[in-house]
Amino acid sequence: MRKHKKIIIVSIALIAIVMSFVGGQVYAKYMSKVNGQGTADIAHWSFKVNEQENKIQTISLKSTIDNNTLKGNKIAPGTEGSFQIKIDANNSDVGINYIINFENETSKPTNLKFLYDNKTYNTLEELKDKLTGVINANDNDKVKIITVGWNWSYETGTTKDEKDKNDEIDTREAKTLNDYTFDVIVTGTQVEPKA
Repeated sequence: MRKHKKIIIVSIALIAIVMSFVGGQVYAKYMSKVNGQGTADIAHWSFKVNEQENKIQTISLKSTIDNNTLKGNKIAPGTEGSFQIKIDANNSDVGINYIINFENETSKPTNLKFLYDNKTYNTLEELKDKLTGVINANDNDKVKIITVGWNWSYETGTTKDEKDKNDEIDTREAKTLNDYTFDVIVTGTQVEPKA
């Protein structure tokens, strides 16, 4: 019985030690755990040109005129027309800086001119520097329509000599040039936020 009593006392001591260890861990301090989350709404980006999001637009001037005096809407001295570039930032939550460039220009007649904002330009290179702008995030109207006119005067020049010289250029180019086309590339970048 003594042995059995010893085992019971040792068992009780071990249980007391284990309980004090466990109890000490549970009741040693107050502790709470509170969970939370970080969140931020991401501004939406939307930039379209002529209803497209990522396609280069090719413009052929013969498709921008309606002239019954020429076969197949071809361009020639005495014709004119215009084309539009529509920039749409309606679904964007940020402001957009836009830049318009022209690439892959082929077969431009020498005496063909461009018109924009009541000014005349001899080349697309001259014109492109004027076709930049900003659509602000809080603008009421977030669609910009840029209309570029063009004309190829029937007679170019002010004196008889100038007109004769330009008639020769027009005649020579009418024998060698085919379809005048160019690509329009419009780049939109986010306006940098200010502090």
